[in-house]
Order: sequence, then C-alpha cells, then structure tokens
Amino acid sequence: MNTLLDQVERNLFEESDLNLDRLQGAIQKLQRFDIDYSDIFIQEVQHQYWQLEDGIVKDASFNLNKGLGVRAIEGEKTSFAYANQLQLQALDNAISAASSMSRSGQHKTISFNAVASQPLYTSRPVLFEIKQQQKIDLLRSLDAKARQLDDKVQQVVVSLSAVDEQMMVLASDGVTAADIRPMIRLNVSVIVEHQGRRERGSAGLGGRYDWLQLMQADLDGLAKTAVTQALINLEAIDAPAGMMPVVLGNGWPGVLLHEAVGHGLEGDFNRKGSSAYANKIGQQVASELCTVVDDGSLPNHRGSLTVDDEGTLTQSTMLIEKGVLKGYMQDKHNARLMGQKPTGNGRRESYAHLPMPRMTNTFMKSGDSDPEEIIKSVKEGIYAPNFAGGQVDITSGNFVFSASEAYLIEDGKITAPIKGATLTGNGPEVLKRVSMVGNDSSLDPGIGVCGKDGQSIPVCVGQPTLKVDQMTVGGTKA
Repeated sequence: MNTLLDQVERNLFEESDLNLDRLQGAIQKLQRFDIDYSDIFIQEVQHQYWQLEDGIVKDASFNLNKGLGVRAIEGEKTSFAYANQLQLQALDNAISAASSMSRSGQHKTISFNAVASQPLYTSRPVLFEIKQQQKIDLLRSLDAKARQLDDKVQQVVVSLSAVDEQMMVLASDGVTAADIRPMIRLNVSVIVEHQGRRERGSAGLGGRYDWLQLMQADLDGLAKTAVTQALINLEAIDAPAGMMPVVLGNGWPGVLLHEAVGHGLEGDFNRKGSSAYANKIGQQVASELCTVVDDGSLPNHRGSLTVDDEGTLTQSTMLIEKGVLKGYMQDKHNARLMGQKPTGNGRRESYAHLPMPRMTNTFMKSGDSDPEEIIKSVKEGIYAPNFAGGQVDITSGNFVFSASEAYLIEDGKITAPIKGATLTGNGPEVLKRVSMVGNDSSLDPGIGVCGKDGQSIPVCVGQPTLKVDQMTVGGTKA
C-alpha cells in the first residue's frame, strides 16, 4: 500500500470527479493512438508570501493554483495540453487536444505500478498552520537584529515565503507516482550608508522543511551575514582588471559551476549537439581534480525531489569524474531518443509547462587541499566568496559573472575588499585550469533559482574552495 499516493489522491480530488482509476483509464485511452509515450501530470500549489520593510508589513499574499497537463510523444514530436481545473471534462478535453497529432493505433495494455519511494522531506504544511502574528514577529525580530548590528544600517527588508505542493503523475510506461513537496525561504536585505556612500548586502536560507526546522536555523547569523556584506562593500576599492589567479569560495559560488558547466550537461542540449560537451563522453573535459555530480536525493535540500516530474526516482548522477565526462542529466524523452536511461532530472515549473532535463542539487566534490593553503599559494589574485547574477552561452560555454563580494589576494593573504569585479571565461577551459580543490565542499544555504526556456525552478548549487590558475577579471582599475 502506497500511503503517500493515497494521501495525495485524497487531497487532490476531494472536490473533484477525478480519481486514480479514471486517470489510468485516460492513459489507456491515449495509448490507443499511434504514440510512443504519454503522461498526465496533476498539481496543486499553495503559496504564501510576507514582506516587512523598515518594520512595516508592505506585502502579504496567498494564492492557490491547481491543474493538469497531458503530454503525448511520437518520435521527436510532442503534443501538450493543460487545464487549470481538476475535473473529468477538463481531462477529456486535454486528452483530445494532446492526441490530435496522432492517428489511431494498436491498443496497448498498461500495467500500472506505484513507484516505491522514501520521502526526502516532511509532508506537513509549511506555514499554513502557523499563526499570522508568529510570522510577523519573526520578520520584526530579524529587522531588529540587523539594525542592532551597526548604526550605519538605513534600510532593512525581510521576506518569508513558503510553498506547499502536491503532485501526481501517471505515464504509459506504467509509472504512478505522487509527492508532497514543501518549500520555505527566508531573506534579509539591508542598505547601509556612510559619508554619502550607500551599499547593499543580502543573505537568505531555505529548503524543503517546515516552520519548526526553520526556527532551528541560525537566524542571528542570517542578519549578520547581510549586514557584514554591506559594510564590507562600503570599504571596497576598485577591482583590478586582467588575467590572474582566482580563488572561488565554497557553497554559493557553485552557481558559476551550475551556469557555466551544469546547463551544458543537460540531455536536450547534447542530443541536439548544441552543447560544448556534446559527443564528449569518456573525454577529459576538466582538471583531474574535478568531480561533479547532480544529486536530487539529498534530504531537505532546495533542489531535492523524492521523484521528478515524470515519476522517476531521483539519484546521484556522476557527470564528471576526475576530469572525465561520464554522463548527462536526462528526462524520459531525451533519454529515449539518445538510447540512455532517465536520471530523475525531468522537471517542469508547473502543470502548464512541459518537462525537460534540469539540474537538482549540482555540486563539485571535495578535494584534498586545505582552503588556507589555497589562499597562501596565490601571489597576486582575487578571492570571490559570493556572486550575483551571470550569463552563459550553452553552445560555446562562454560565461560572465559579477561578484557581489570579493577581495584582493596579496602575497598569500586576503586583503582589501573590491567592488565591480566580473569574471569572464569559458566553462570547459576554466575547469581545465583548476589546480587546487579544497576539502570543504558545501551546498548553498537554499536560495537558488534556475531559469531555462522561460521556466523557473528551485535548485541547489555547491562546490569546495577552488583555485583557477588564470581567469579574466573585469574591473574598473587597469
């Protein structure tokens, strides 16, 4: 007996004329057409958001969104239809639309099997059982903590958001799977001012856990991180420019790895030959010190999923092992066309979007070097422990990233903070220039959002402290 599947079925269809038997019948109906694969994805998402600005609640919202999506695949062609209601008539209409590209075919009998999964996170509601005043009190306490840290703090914005998602997927390969997915995020942003100069700092945390687990987090540290970053930026001098050694910090700087390397290892780009890593399985694509994995099966992390949006169990997928390209992240469609197995990376923003191969928790594993020794090995360069936005061209692997926090390294020591530093390079080339890998790999605190083809999903990134022998640094000081 699959208690999670039973629970989700009760919750999703409490006020609906749909049920599991009717969904299975709908898949059987789809398979009467000449198609290779079909699935139905059902989802309900409740979202709650609170924002406090300078001690005043400026924004509070709640929304509920639910619906279903029907997909039919024939070769490389995909037909897709969705409806924003969970009713039998809506399902029938979506099936008619999704199967319109196909001719009638031979009837196929499907044997449905519930995916046996071990939940990676709680199934309890995240915020909806918590009193309104408790949420406001949390935001006000963080506002007060930030202001108490330094009298230069002029503005504080604190936000709290939570998502309770329930999903179910049935597919023509017999898969029947369900999941209850919590998500919470807390963010602090501050502006400091001194002698007419204003700078910003921010910090956040979150993951797939509930209020009780959130309250056990280091909330004092969250406020302190945001204020410290802003104060450091007040003292920052102009960044140098040119080719130089760069040391990347652990944790969140893995966003550079995510963008410059991770997207290029997603199956669809490689099937189409548009990735810099296409047709390079078994080849050396990075320094032998680099081992990169994608692992959606880590408990409570932001990018984790018990099953992906196609009902495939998530797993640890070896992407690069000691510099050698080992594999790609796959959804069912691209895996079938490439003659490979799905890896649990089929993800979609909502029922109204098609799934595609996407990252979950993508990170580089620890090496043998002590982070202090990495810094000491640099005569003149920069240390970048925090990043803002960036862009990457998947085909070429070229990227550009801006550092939100960075420092000079002089004679093996971290010295002055710098502002305006951008890092430019080519993903594959940068990985080949990694000469030291720290023993301190960690994932980011739970703030990552990944965009692809107009869809946004939660992810985690991570890495140890890394030394890149040469990277182009763009700054304001020649």
